[in-house]
Formats: sequence, C-alpha cells, structure tokens
Amino acid sequence: MHIFITGGTGLIGQKLVNRWLGQKYQVTLLTRSPEKALSHFHSHPKFNCLTAVNSLQEFANFNSFDAVVNLAGEPIFDRRWTAQQKDRLWQSRINLTEKLTALINASQTPPTCFLSGSAYGYYGNTGEQIVTEEHPAATNFAARLCQQWEKTALQAHCRVCLSRTGMVFSPKGGALAKMLPLYRYGLGGKLGNGLQFMPWIALEDMVNALNFLLHHTQCQGAFNLCSPHPIRNTDFNRLLAKQLQRTAFFTVPAFVLKLILGERASLILDSQNLCPQKLLAQGFQFQYSQLDDYLHSTFGK
Repeated sequence: MHIFITGGTGLIGQKLVNRWLGQKYQVTLLTRSPEKALSHFHSHPKFNCLTAVNSLQEFANFNSFDAVVNLAGEPIFDRRWTAQQKDRLWQSRINLTEKLTALINASQTPPTCFLSGSAYGYYGNTGEQIVTEEHPAATNFAARLCQQWEKTALQAHCRVCLSRTGMVFSPKGGALAKMLPLYRYGLGGKLGNGLQFMPWIALEDMVNALNFLLHHTQCQGAFNLCSPHPIRNTDFNRLLAKQLQRTAFFTVPAFVLKLILGERASLILDSQNLCPQKLLAQGFQFQYSQLDDYLHSTFGK
C-alpha cells in the first residue's frame, strides 16, 4: 500500500507514519518541516518526503496512491484569533484539502480512501446532551471551520472518512503535555465552573482508530474520535492531580479565560458530551476508554 500523508511530523502523524512503515507500506509525506521529517524517517527505504505545499504541482493526479491522509493545519489554539489568524487557520485547512480533493478527482484509478481531519469544535457548546455524529454543526467560528473542512473533503470521488477528533492525550505533546508542568508545580485547577465535558482520546487509540478507518472499507462519513467516556473538567483536574500526587485547588474563572484567550476560550469552556457511536458500531475497541486507566498506565509508579 502506498499512502500520501500531510501533517506527518505532528504528534499523531509521526505515530501513524511509523506504524505504516513498520507494516512495510510506502509512505509519501508532504511537510513544511523537511528537516524534522527526515530526522524521524530518513533511514527507511519506503519513505519519501515532499518539502512544500507547492510540491503538489508535481502531480497531475493521485493514480499512484492507495490512500490519502490529511492531518495538516495551522495549530488552532496557539495564537489569538485575530482576523489574520482566522484566515490563516482557514487557508491551512480548506485550501490544502481542495488541492488534495482535486488530485483525487483527476485520477483514473483514484485512491480507495481519503482520511481527512476535523475536530470536536464542529458541535460547539452542547451542554449535557449526548452528542453522536448525527448532531448538527454549531455556528461559531470553530464549527464553521470544521464544517467547511469536511464539506471540501466530501467532494472527493472515493471513500471519505472524517475524524472529528477530541483532545489527543499524550505526555509527549498536545494539550496534556502543556498542562503537565502546571500540575507538577501544584498550579493545576479547574477551568470555569469545571462542569463542562471534555472529549478526549489517548494517542494510542487515535492512531489505532485512524488505522482502523483506513482498512475497514465499510467505514465512511464522519466519526467522533474520542473515548466513549468523556470527562468533566473538574474530574479531569482531580484525577490528574491525584495521579501526579499534587494538589490542584486553583480555579480560573470563565471571564478571565475569555479575557485572556478571546474566542479561543470556547475550546476549553464549551461542553461536548461526545459519543463515538459509529466507531463502536463498527467494532472498534479502545485500549483506554476510562481516563483514570489511561493516567495510571501513563504516569503510574
């Protein structure tokens, strides 16, 4: 199998590329960080690196690829959502997806599968309601971004799977890695009232789920990639502090988060009680469905 992937140097992408190279697949990676990519994968004979988005101009079609995996995109939480940053977030997702879709559709023998990213922000603030893939999109910026991202990918003339991803937990990157120093110094605490549900997924399960979607040809459309047991922020705070043997008594009021983060605060204050209904229905089994099991496995003595 020959896989074309974008975003392969990120937290999820690195694990996926290593998984597929280990399975003797050929992998072609499109990246803006060729040095990083080559430092990880250069020694593997089945790895090929393209160093810029403009490299897509080398292709008239994607006849030579069996699957396309699109994980690229400007980090959504790193910078304040100014008009310029919103445009950067939009362009990094929609424009690239349009180009990939066009190459798939120009193929006489197109890839059999297109795995394209999305996120839990699609749903906005849904409170206590259990949210499956049938729930409609919200209307805020993050939701509109995800909706257009998905709409663009669905134009591809092949099997399309959309990954509405929760917070991906790993001590080596992502949201959890950024929180760990605060908790280890005893500065952890709940955000807002702490009652909001946090959709999360262990990195191991995220990689397994994407690999599952790639190989199960009956899977198509949107999938909530998250644990079947989302957790309230206050419970996450308690469990992480307990596992690290630290106190976590601080509270950051919602108005302070909104003042500091602006619209980005919605990503940590909105409540999404997500259920991976379609993934479970297809028979996928989670390695870590409960947060306390994941934390104990990751940080347990």
